[in-house]
Amino acid sequence: MSQELLNSFQEAYSNLELFPLMEQNEMTKFRVEYGDDLIADLNQLVEDSPNGDGKIVFTGHRGCGKSTLLAEFSRQIQQKYFVVLFSIADKIEMSAVNHINILFAIAVNLMSEAEARRVEIPQSTKEALYKWFATRTRTEELNLHAEAEIGFDLLKLISSKLKADATVRDEIKQEFERKISDLVARINEIAALIQAATKQDVLVIIDDLDKLDLGRVNEIYRDNIKALCQPNFRIIYTIPIAVLRETFLSTIIATETNDQIVVMPVLKIFEKGKNRLSYAQPRLEATEILGKVLEKRIASELIADATADKIVIYSGGVLRELIRISKECCRICLRMIRRNPTEKIIIDDEILGQAINKIRNDFSIRLGKVDLDILQSVYQQFIPHDPKQAEFLDLLHGLYVLEYRNDETWYDVHPIIIESLKRQGVINVA
Repeated sequence: MSQELLNSFQEAYSNLELFPLMEQNEMTKFRVEYGDDLIADLNQLVEDSPNGDGKIVFTGHRGCGKSTLLAEFSRQIQQKYFVVLFSIADKIEMSAVNHINILFAIAVNLMSEAEARRVEIPQSTKEALYKWFATRTRTEELNLHAEAEIGFDLLKLISSKLKADATVRDEIKQEFERKISDLVARINEIAALIQAATKQDVLVIIDDLDKLDLGRVNEIYRDNIKALCQPNFRIIYTIPIAVLRETFLSTIIATETNDQIVVMPVLKIFEKGKNRLSYAQPRLEATEILGKVLEKRIASELIADATADKIVIYSGGVLRELIRISKECCRICLRMIRRNPTEKIIIDDEILGQAINKIRNDFSIRLGKVDLDILQSVYQQFIPHDPKQAEFLDLLHGLYVLEYRNDETWYDVHPIIIESLKRQGVINVA
């Protein structure tokens, strides 16, 4: 076995982990310049918030790079604002997320960040806040009057209970369900203490709310958007792109946030309908960006140039799909190296074909007749018959359908799905 080749593919495989670029070393190693106009949009909404309490909604397809962009945005403005960025998935079991524990998580993370940065809050005030947290999370095992570091330890324990203890979450929900104003008042108190001590306005960014099931998102925002907008400081919420297609819910969100909605679009590989033409050329801007993503993660000697170009096209312009396809290719190569240790192996069209078949099968097994009818309509008309239909929203949320924007909003079927539709006689492709 060529240990050098094995090591190279293992490094590429590791580089292709589906994680957002949150740390500076990750950004330096992997980030490709992309989305500066969106950072400018977010910056404008934050900076120009009339009362300093604007609520912003940031949306886009899962895996299009929102988390990485939010992390970069937070770094760019952290000298001016007291920024608290956290993933709701790290704080609460995703199936249990509701508006109350979102707000409670804001309170915990504000206080945790204040402790981490050693914000000067009077000790008696801190102890009163710790007691408030401890009482509501059954955290009585720590001595609140012990050494100064006790607050940080307590907050870590509270965070773990909020994540793992359903009983604690239920009790928090029961306590604040009918008196949400009490919880908001406590959040505002913590934010005011931070602002007074740091002389910086508070900005909270909550990531991964867009990864919730659509039913839970509907419950959180349809009935409780007003509660989420009550804290008197700036907050950026993330939501699934499919939510904006549901008229009633999107209207509520637009109204309550003063239409402060920023959409991160999918990179458009082809102009509308051009990918149906055999001679069509992909857009240079999009292919260069996605090509650079691959270059930073896979050594050039491990992949054929033409195959890299095809991976870009198969991704549909979604960063997550680009990474997923490439990672599957690396998995196949790693298996082949172990089976054929003397063979020179690279990611070529044959390897890519195997990877695409595997991903296509993963997609296809979930499709029913209604789904196929919708995909047929999207492929033929670039729009579904009913963009508010629940099944269409699920397909959009699951990346079966991709949304593109220019002068108009239009849709297309994920490139990997097209072959499945052809094989089933749903569409005719030359």
